[in-house]
Amino acid sequence: MDPTRQLHLNAFIYGAGHHTMGWRHPDSSADRVGDIAYYEDLARLAERGCLDAVFFADGQSVNHEYAAGIPWFLEPVTALSAMARATEHIGLVTTISASFYTPFHAARLLASLDHISSGRAGINVVTSMFDAEARNHGLDALPGHAQRYERAEEFVDAMQGLWDSWSDSALVVDREAGRYLDPSQIRPINHRGNHFSVAGPLTVPRCPQGRPVLFQAGSSEAGRSFAARYAEAIYSVSWDRESALEYAVDMRRRLELVGRAGNSVPILPGLVTYIGQTREEAREKKAALDAYLDTDSAITQLNMFTGQDYTSHPLDGPVAGLPPAEGFTGPQGRYLTVQRIIETKQPTLRELLGFLAAGGGHATMIGTPTEVADEIEEWFISGACDGFNLMCPSFPAGLDDFVELVVPILQARGLFRSSYPGSTLRETLGLAKPARQEIVPVSG
Repeated sequence: MDPTRQLHLNAFIYGAGHHTMGWRHPDSSADRVGDIAYYEDLARLAERGCLDAVFFADGQSVNHEYAAGIPWFLEPVTALSAMARATEHIGLVTTISASFYTPFHAARLLASLDHISSGRAGINVVTSMFDAEARNHGLDALPGHAQRYERAEEFVDAMQGLWDSWSDSALVVDREAGRYLDPSQIRPINHRGNHFSVAGPLTVPRCPQGRPVLFQAGSSEAGRSFAARYAEAIYSVSWDRESALEYAVDMRRRLELVGRAGNSVPILPGLVTYIGQTREEAREKKAALDAYLDTDSAITQLNMFTGQDYTSHPLDGPVAGLPPAEGFTGPQGRYLTVQRIIETKQPTLRELLGFLAAGGGHATMIGTPTEVADEIEEWFISGACDGFNLMCPSFPAGLDDFVELVVPILQARGLFRSSYPGSTLRETLGLAKPARQEIVPVSG
C-alpha cells in the first residue's frame, strides 16, 4: 500500500436517509426535508468529519401513485448555493442530466456555484433513468442508451469549452482606464454538433477551480467508457468487495487505454453503515428501521429497478435470475447490483427486499466502529476502492455516528485526513487545476 494514499469520503445527502422507510421512524427528520437549515446542518456535520464533499442526486419526475417514499424536493444547485454559505471547506456536488439541460445552462449554474463557494463545486453528469422524466421535458420517452451517452459526451465537451471561454486574467477591473475586462482573453466556442449549437462565451468568468470537478456514476458499458474519458472521480455501485474490485480493475484498465493514469480517478462505491457500540446494537438500529418497511411499496420499487413484475411473487419463494442487463433501459448500475445479489445470495423475495431496504443494494457494513473501520480498510488496501460515497440510512443520526465514531479511528490509522489540504474541492481530491484548453470548433 502507498503510505501517502488516503481515503476519500463523500456524504450522499438524500431526504431523511437512504433507508426507504426509515422516514416513518418517530425520530426521523422527515418533517425537515424542505428546510434548508437541515441541509446546512448536515453539510456542517460532514465538514466536521473532514469529508471530501456532500452530494445531491436529482430526479426530474415524481411517481404520484407511490405514496410511501419521499419525493425529490429542493433543487440541488439552489440548495448547495445556500450550503456553500454555511461551510468553508467541504465540496458541493450536484447531479445534472445531460438529457435535459443544455451545456450553456449547466455551465452557467456550475460556474456560479464555484464562485459562490470559492472553488468547491462538482458536477455528476447523468443521462437520466425514466421515461416519466422525459415527459416533463417535451419528450414522449428517453432516447436509447447509446444515444443518451453520445449526447452526454457532446454536452461535456461543450460545457468544458464554455468554462474555458474566459482566461484566468480576463477581468482587469481597471477603473482609471475604464476597462473592466480584456476582450482578447474572452472567446466564443462556436460549437455545432449533432445535439447542441452553442456560440459562447459563457456569461460567468472562469471558475476558481478552472472547471468544477466532473463526477460520473454509470456502470453500463457506455457509462464506463464515458467515465474513462471524462470523469475526475467516479461514484459506483458494488454489493461486495469482489464485485468492487472487478469494477475498479476494469476502470483502471480503461483509463490506461485512453492515456490516463489508472490511479488518477478516485473510485467511490456507495456504502450503507449501521454503527453501534456493540454489533447487537448496530443490528438493532437496522431492525428499528426495517420494521417500517412496506412490502407492497418495496416491491413497487424493485419492479422499477428491474423492469420485472414481482407483485404476485410469493414473499418466501426464491427469486429467479434476471435477464442480461443489455435489454434493460433503466438504471444499469442498480439493475446489475440486484442481479449480483440474486446470483450470490439466491434470496427469497422477502430477503431480497431486506437487502435493498437501504441504499438499493450498495455495500452494507453493520457493526462496531472498529469493525466498520476494519472493513473499510480491507476494501481500501485491496484496491477495491479509493474511498466511499456514504449513504447513511438515517439523517442526521447515521452521519453523526460515522463522523463521531468511525472517522477518528480511520484518522488514527493514517487512512484519512484530520484537516483539509486546501480551500478547493480539487485540492481535497488531489486534482490539479486544469489548464485552459484551446477552443476547437466542433461541427457535425
